[in-house]
Amino acid sequence: KHERELEEIKKVYPEGIHNCIAGFLGKCEDIQVRTATFEMPEHGLPEEALDDTDVLIIWSHALQDEFSDEVAERVQQHVLAGMGLIALHSAHFSKVMKRLLGTSMTLKWKHGEIEIPKEEMYGEYFDIPKPDDVIFAGWFSGGQVFRSGCTFTRGLGKIFYFQPGHEEYPIYQMPEIQQIITNAVRYCAPALSKRKNLTCEEVK
Repeated sequence: KHERELEEIKKVYPEGIHNCIAGFLGKCEDIQVRTATFEMPEHGLPEEALDDTDVLIIWSHALQDEFSDEVAERVQQHVLAGMGLIALHSAHFSKVMKRLLGTSMTLKWKHGEIEIPKEEMYGEYFDIPKPDDVIFAGWFSGGQVFRSGCTFTRGLGKIFYFQPGHEEYPIYQMPEIQQIITNAVRYCAPALSKRKNLTCEEVK
């Protein structure tokens, strides 16, 4: 949405954040990538697409409330059945993450004076359940700290939440960030034996 409507965002991500991420992941020989966007039927996430997905990466912002409840439940069930999930930046507030983690997912936020070299500040209190692990802790120039990279397990699915990625800044063009996301894809990918033998219906 942003790169189609706001020129300042289009300059940073002319092909959209989704295509930026697909671009660097697609360079990995062991990763096959396809994209889905909000305006596609079922947000590009019909049952057959999720059946063929090992790890789903979501970045969402302006259309959180408009996201389909049915699709959010469908994604939740696939994670419980073993599909990996990576939620980036404001996707913490998505219907998918709220359903999976069971809290309000609220936090403090501010942007404009952040190092990476610039990023939107997210600060505690971050209403999430206790993570399995906190992989990254962010420190911001105003003195705020934030659990910027957290892992969770729900059902058979691994979840990684990663805070950096405000649309006004070229965060996903940084090699360090690209490596973190690439590593997260490999971490969240299910063991083949787990997903091949379970259907979503069996974990409801």
